[in-house]
Amino acid sequence: MGRKKLKISRLESNKARQIKYSKRKVGVLKKAKELSTLCDIDLAIIMFSPTEKPTLYVAHDKQLVTVLERLSSLSVEEREHRRAYTMRKVNKMANPEVAKKNSSLNKDEAVKPGQALQLQKNHLGELKQKLIEKSRILRDWKNPYTVDNLDQIKVMEEHLIASLERIKERKIQLWEQQKGHKASKAKRTN
Repeated sequence: MGRKKLKISRLESNKARQIKYSKRKVGVLKKAKELSTLCDIDLAIIMFSPTEKPTLYVAHDKQLVTVLERLSSLSVEEREHRRAYTMRKVNKMANPEVAKKNSSLNKDEAVKPGQALQLQKNHLGELKQKLIEKSRILRDWKNPYTVDNLDQIKVMEEHLIASLERIKERKIQLWEQQKGHKASKAKRTN
């Protein structure tokens, strides 16, 4: 008996998104590790949870910089060709009608290789800055004694208080579910 195909759409609730992310993150990382081991490939995955917590996985205990350097060593034309191919496939899978319209665009509207390189460099610079900032935040959370900025400590405290409130709410929900489950079980035995 096969599994039922789930319709993929954005979850409306922040809480539901966080729960779904937590459940699926482990599976994604497991599949990534399997793929990198089976095919002996370099692999880097950067994910940000709905609460902006970063997760970084780099295969074979390599550094992220090593994988990014390998990517940047590809020629601009090859990267642009691969990016365009990937985008065409994604668009085709996501919405066949939009893909037909996009494929009928003039070639004049395409990005020139020099522009593509500059765009890629700018994008890479932005990503590096974000990664540095998220790494610093993660480091601060792992060792709060290294934080010397009072505003940052206050933000961390507010985040912890909000997290504790969410935990308390979840505890109450689980307690009520358990209580309801026990009550329905008691009714069945009577």
